Amino acid sequence: MKISFHGADQGVTGSCHLVECAGKRVLVDCGLYQGGREIVEENSEPFGFEPADIDFLLLTHAHLDHCGRLPLLVKRGFTGEVVTTAASVELARLVMLDAAGLQEEEARYQLRKAHRHGANHVRNIEPLYTTLDALNSLEYFGRKAGYGQPVQLAPGIRATFFDAGHILGSASILLELEEDGRAHRLLFSGDLGYGGRAILRDPTPPPQVDSVVMETTYGDRLHKQLQPSIDELYEVINDTIGQGGNVIIPTFALERAQEILYYLHEGVKSRRIKQFANVFLDSPMAISATEIFRRHPECFNTETLKISRDGGDPFNLPGLHFTRQTADSMAINQIDGGAVIMAGSGMCTGGRVRHHLRHNLWRKQNSIVFVGYAAYGTLARRIVDGADHVRIFGEDIPVHASIHTIGGFSAHADQAELLAWQQKTGNPKTTFLVHGEKDTMQVFSGKLHNTRVEMPELHQSFTL
Repeated sequence: MKISFHGADQGVTGSCHLVECAGKRVLVDCGLYQGGREIVEENSEPFGFEPADIDFLLLTHAHLDHCGRLPLLVKRGFTGEVVTTAASVELARLVMLDAAGLQEEEARYQLRKAHRHGANHVRNIEPLYTTLDALNSLEYFGRKAGYGQPVQLAPGIRATFFDAGHILGSASILLELEEDGRAHRLLFSGDLGYGGRAILRDPTPPPQVDSVVMETTYGDRLHKQLQPSIDELYEVINDTIGQGGNVIIPTFALERAQEILYYLHEGVKSRRIKQFANVFLDSPMAISATEIFRRHPECFNTETLKISRDGGDPFNLPGLHFTRQTADSMAINQIDGGAVIMAGSGMCTGGRVRHHLRHNLWRKQNSIVFVGYAAYGTLARRIVDGADHVRIFGEDIPVHASIHTIGGFSAHADQAELLAWQQKTGNPKTTFLVHGEKDTMQVFSGKLHNTRVEMPELHQSFTL
């Protein structure tokens, strides 16, 4: 029995872990690297294993940094079975097709740019994968996993998915392994949710295991409490709209967009939000994701499920506009004030939010509200870190708007919840820390006392 690590190793994107047991190879996640150009270029590098040798891919959830290289895996020879939850199947389809479209668009842009600069012989510029590649990868999705229901992958390998409470359909995955008379219980945390949030249930307590692979995104800090974060969001909206400005919220399309819609719905209903003219969800992907949420109430917590069953819509509110078309998105930038504009991507690495930042960052009466993680090398991180100017579409834009970072909306567990989760796994022989920045992992490692801690490097392998 062996485990090796091929992504999100001393970094927060590109999750990809390989388990070898009983003559089979099981991959857990196959995510895209995100961040600066050097990080993005890692996506085209070899996986560290042969895709054709992989028998199963278990997908913890549908965020791009966990499923985004699956079309490339198929393109390079994978023909195995993808197993995940029903909600993750729908969301992964949405995410991978969106990513393919963006990569095709970027390839066309780079080709035009090369020709514009007089390059007579331009090397073939191709996307990492195409829309066709993404569609092809969907053919390999097989059995759908229900929470708490074991799936026999092969003799000696059984997988059980547990609700991770991170995004719709997200899971921690227990692998029960047997080989040569030896048994080993290996648990992958996936990304763990933060308890007590809207819409989804809290993460299911983990089983006791022999080894743990766990995320450490916020392993060095505690989140702000949720209610003060909601209060702060309402206050920023009231103050900004009151002085004639716009509120721009860079929003992750999966979970964060729906969660913010839920809190805006509650703010209007309770009259905590005093006024705004319009709310725009300016993200075709987030709009489609919201529709998928509505189809999967089985993932909702008790309160949200009751709203849904009583005929209400927790994602709707007066003045809400879903803008799918590019022309409608461009028209939003003619609005000088009174609007709340939610657009992706959450880290401002792509999508329509960059256009809204270009038109709103330089105006003092506006506010930019970050409600999610901003990785090093991203536009969001530069703004959060206090840049005076940022470059957007080749133009230097001064940062005069008010910048707000509201951490309580995080979809990731903080240090206290990560520690509590790990301690419930019993006394695992080894805890492998992944999906976190190196300094963060070192802080979190110092809090673990009931286990040997490993912080794998890229392509490093261990015997279980």
